[in-house]
Amino acid sequence: MAEEKSGGEEASTSNDTVDVVVVGGGPAGSAAALYTAQYGLDTVVFDRGKSALSRCAYLENYLGFPWGVDIQSFYELIHEHVEEAGGTVVSDMVLSIEECEAGGFLVETQEGRTVDSDRVVAATTYDRDYLEGLDDEDEMFESHQHGDGDVHEHVSLDYVDEEGRAPVDGLYVAGAQVGRGTQALTAAGNGMEVGMAVVVDVRRDQGYWEKVAAYRSWNWPRSTVDHDWDDEEAWNERFRTHRVPEDHDIDPEHLREIQEQDVERMKSSYMDREEAQRREERAKRRWAERLDDELLLDVLDDERLREYVQELEETSVAN
Repeated sequence: MAEEKSGGEEASTSNDTVDVVVVGGGPAGSAAALYTAQYGLDTVVFDRGKSALSRCAYLENYLGFPWGVDIQSFYELIHEHVEEAGGTVVSDMVLSIEECEAGGFLVETQEGRTVDSDRVVAATTYDRDYLEGLDDEDEMFESHQHGDGDVHEHVSLDYVDEEGRAPVDGLYVAGAQVGRGTQALTAAGNGMEVGMAVVVDVRRDQGYWEKVAAYRSWNWPRSTVDHDWDDEEAWNERFRTHRVPEDHDIDPEHLREIQEQDVERMKSSYMDREEAQRREERAKRRWAERLDDELLLDVLDDERLREYVQELEETSVAN
């Protein structure tokens, strides 16, 4: 999708088509987008407007940041994570969403973008105007008073199921918009659940039955495979044993297609030690690149720094 990413490239105003539009790039929206993008769905996040986290001076209770993290860095990291997975983050505000007669939605933004999307995840905290007209507003919305005394309308918790699905086909609601995001971490967790629901529904539409519709993003150690890696029949037997109902009337050709796809995904979820180490090294380098040079120099051991400089000089002379 030729759109403006958070880096600020010039965006196209043509009518684009994507698999998933996520409205809101906070923890809930970004987590949902991460999951759908990692699965391979063309995912775009529209993020602009009044952010709940902008009211936070410093984030101190997000798991994985034991010393806390400033809000700007947190936003940059979660958006970078979405883009690393293949999604797109666009600095623009969604003004309206309309259902299309042929299915899916037409999304229009403040800057004149129009996007056709099969599915939409609403993950804003305060803004809900873009949802008006999609369903009976008396059933969809309810009033809620925030801690600051302001009264806002949000999507009713009774309107969606436990995984965020709305009665409108293809519409999902995540995070604070539906009362499931009072903390950044809980919002992200709910967003991930909604993203998983989107992927499950996509797989169901593609003909996956219940045992194979669920998809888990997880990397297993390759050493845990208890049969020869190149034994295709062992992989197929594993699929037939664990993924196919005993009493089924699945068309044989369809069963074969799903089996090939599922076995391929199953194999891709395993990682050998060398690949894990390569990714670990890459991740550490990426973290180091984000650090402030002055702070990094300040915390480095002086003796190790002198050794490193000497090693560089010796290498330069040798070359």
